Amino acid sequence: MKILLNNNTLIREIRPFNDIGFVPTMGGIHEGHISLIKKSQKICKKTIVSIFVNPKQFNNKKDLKTYPTNIKKDLSVLKRVKKIDFVYLPKFKDIYNNIAKSKIKIAAKDKVLCAKYRKSHFEGVLDVMDKLTNLIKPKKIFMGKKDFQQLFLVKNFIEKKFKTKIIGCKTIRDKNKLALSSRNYLFNKDDLEVARNISKNFFLIKKKLKNIKI
Repeated sequence: MKILLNNNTLIREIRPFNDIGFVPTMGGIHEGHISLIKKSQKICKKTIVSIFVNPKQFNNKKDLKTYPTNIKKDLSVLKRVKKIDFVYLPKFKDIYNNIAKSKIKIAAKDKVLCAKYRKSHFEGVLDVMDKLTNLIKPKKIFMGKKDFQQLFLVKNFIEKKFKTKIIGCKTIRDKNKLALSSRNYLFNKDDLEVARNISKNFFLIKKKLKNIKI
């Protein structure tokens, strides 16, 4: 597993390869990320994982400051995964030229669900995915279906602009049906219990609805 700390090293190391699978992350690595990596390894000859907390997709400074990432811990987890080829750890200057807000705009029809309440969030997501895709030039990008609106918007944006395929992968859940997420690390024991109960209840409701005969 080669750790790439800047763009010069990134370009030099990945230039010889044209079948690269890319797993973008903001750290807080968990089994959901690992499942994306393993999917990439099955399909692509080389796999690269990025860890970059993108400030342009946060509209709350406190949220950015408390986002759960620990590079040392993340690298320790990734080292236990066999055959990861590259881990890219860019700095802000490797991705952006300035701190100005993204110039990318999403269509009014897409400003629903999370986009309705998280101003500039998805514009920031599309901005960083645009920059990362242009730098890495992957054949495929692997993203979870847990953040389905994000997957939908990124897929539409990236596949129209680049010769890159977005692969949506199944949501990984714990034994209590709670979707794995980096933000789960922010929960205390009681918070986790509440979240798991909500998730379990949704699945129970879904099961009951399926059994209703009309």
